[in-house]
Amino acid sequence: MAAQSFDDRDGWVWMDGEFVPHRDARVHVLTHALHYGSCVFEGERAYGGVIFKSREHSERLHASANILGFKLPYSAEEIDRAKAELVKKQGLENCYLRALAWRGSQQMGVATKRDDVHVAIAAWEWGDYFKDRMKGIRLMVAPWRRPAPDTAPCNSKAAGLYMICTLSRHAALDAGFDDAMMFDWRGQIAEGTGANIFFVRDGVLHTPTPDCFLNGLTRQTIIKLAEKRGIEVRERAMFPNELASFSECFLTGSAAEVTPVREIAGQMFKPGAMTEQLMADFSALTRRANA
Repeated sequence: MAAQSFDDRDGWVWMDGEFVPHRDARVHVLTHALHYGSCVFEGERAYGGVIFKSREHSERLHASANILGFKLPYSAEEIDRAKAELVKKQGLENCYLRALAWRGSQQMGVATKRDDVHVAIAAWEWGDYFKDRMKGIRLMVAPWRRPAPDTAPCNSKAAGLYMICTLSRHAALDAGFDDAMMFDWRGQIAEGTGANIFFVRDGVLHTPTPDCFLNGLTRQTIIKLAEKRGIEVRERAMFPNELASFSECFLTGSAAEVTPVREIAGQMFKPGAMTEQLMADFSALTRRANA
């Protein structure tokens, strides 16, 4: 059976300050964001009805918009409140949320300076991002690379930056993999197509320095959880020829949560004690009442 289309669902979407029926949450075809990528977004999860790091996500949405040169018409507090109301109105306990902001259709052309900015929030049930997550997923090396920070707004969670992620994951799926690992413009290890990446060697956790990709909130959470357990974390430049020296690998992200990796382009890994411990710690953290 085909998956249900995202434009044909029951429920509500919060859009520009009010709740509208899900099927009526629409924009015009001549919308600047559709033509020129002037859109930023956040992916979030609620656990037990509580949105994990809601304020941090709302503040990052503001920061992303500022980098792209527009200002949101709602404060982080107002967005937090709207997200919480939406989760309750939808009757969802454990769900995924997508908050986004974009330039509208008031002007058409590469440049637009009018304050035609819209904000919307949707929420839906979404289980594991990867099926059979505990088995570990298989990655190929992406055919596209993360661009240099002086060629793209890499500190913004801008929709346009995900075009090469879509292309890379499509290539991975076509080749029989679950996802892809992306290099940066220098040929260094960067991240997955929609998640940050970690490696384990001799009890030490290694992860690439986020100097040309987003420093994910789940990434930051995992680093803190590891340090709390006394695990040494090294953020540094990482190179493809190191892959064979690592015993474990996993991805982190709001959608992926903590997902073990069992293969990267023929190099095998085995989800081990550190991956399992950090998965358990993250699960315990997110399912607390004050998540």
